[in-house]
Order: sequence, then C-alpha cells, then structure tokens
Amino acid sequence: MQILQAENIHKYYGQLHVLKGVDITINKGEIVSIIGSSGAGKSTLLHILGTLDKPDTGKIFLKGVAIHSLKGKRLAAFRNNNIGFVFQFHHLLPEFTALENVCIPGWIAGRRKKEVQDEAGRLLKILGLGERLDNKPQMLSGGEQQRVAVARALINKPAVVFADEPTGNLDSANTKDLHDLFIQLRKDFNQTFLIVTHNEELADLSDRILHMKDGLIADATG
Repeated sequence: MQILQAENIHKYYGQLHVLKGVDITINKGEIVSIIGSSGAGKSTLLHILGTLDKPDTGKIFLKGVAIHSLKGKRLAAFRNNNIGFVFQFHHLLPEFTALENVCIPGWIAGRRKKEVQDEAGRLLKILGLGERLDNKPQMLSGGEQQRVAVARALINKPAVVFADEPTGNLDSANTKDLHDLFIQLRKDFNQTFLIVTHNEELADLSDRILHMKDGLIADATG
C-alpha cells in the first residue's frame, strides 16, 4: 500500500537547481535508503518530503493528504502527528530526562500526559533503555542518546520515520545496533523508514536503495 508519493519535485537555491524533477513512491512497512555523493540532493529531498522545507514545484502526498498544500499550524500539526525524524545529531534537550524528551511530541499533540508517559516508557524499554528513563542526555552514551531520539520519533506512531545520516555520529558497534533496531521496528510495528545514508551496510539492509545523482534518482535496486 502506497503511503508516500512525490511527483516532479524541483528545488532551487538561487541559481542552483538542486532537485530536478524527482518522483518517488514509498509503501507501508518499507525500509528505503537514498544514497549518492555529497551534493546529489539527498538531504534536500528528505527535508522536503518531511515538510521541513518546501519544493519550488511538485506535489507530495502522505497518507493521501496533499501536504505540499498545508501551511502554518495545519502543517505543523500534521507533521507532529504523522512524521518522525532521526538525525545524525540527536537534538535531545539537555534539561529533560530521557522519558521527558520522548514525551515532548506527544504532549505537543495534546495527548493526555499519563498516556504519553506510559507509551514513552514502553518504547524506551523496547529499545533497551528501561533503566535509563530518568537519566538526562549527558548521562547517556552516544548510542543510548540516539535510541532516545528513535523513541521520540516513534511516540506519535508516525506514518513514516525520516532518518538523515542516523549512524553518522556513532561508532561501529552502535551503528550495527541501530541498523538492527530499524529492522526490528519494521518487523514488530510495520514501521516505514526513509533513510539518507552513506553507510553501505545500512543501505544493504533496506528493501530498496535509491541512487541519487545530480538532483535526480538515477536508478533503484531491490
């Protein structure tokens, strides 16, 4: 079942034509990786599909909703409820505990505090952090911090998790753990992932690999 579709996405930064008519379709429960050299447009595409940036032309549909037409509070609410993000740097708030960091998107969505806390605790336990709920980020390892970021991305049961170089700041052991975690989350929750990565091992675990070159998807494998 199609969950994300983008048609003829173009993006300019001044005179620089970064995306040159990208078409992409992602199905529910797929893990899809985008690879390519620096400057190919991978992160720009991911940010546009995730509504963090706007295309100059083109259409994007997520769960059948024309998200390229949403603006302001409607766009922010749709993003918070339907999209999760995992970045190279975890962007955890240092003054909050692991549990509180995971809860924040749920609280922003207006969900009941206790319901969100219970779900956050459940996710952190699934991710192997059941004993770290009350620890602040500075008390966690890099791999643990990234797992908190993954739990935060999942708290509102998003349609898609967008991951931009999620293992770029991790050592090899934590990189393998995060790879395995994505596979397990797809198995357990049928979670959909779209991942920009330079890591060939992570890409090889995906259902499909999209190769970007010069602002276009040059070919696909898988």
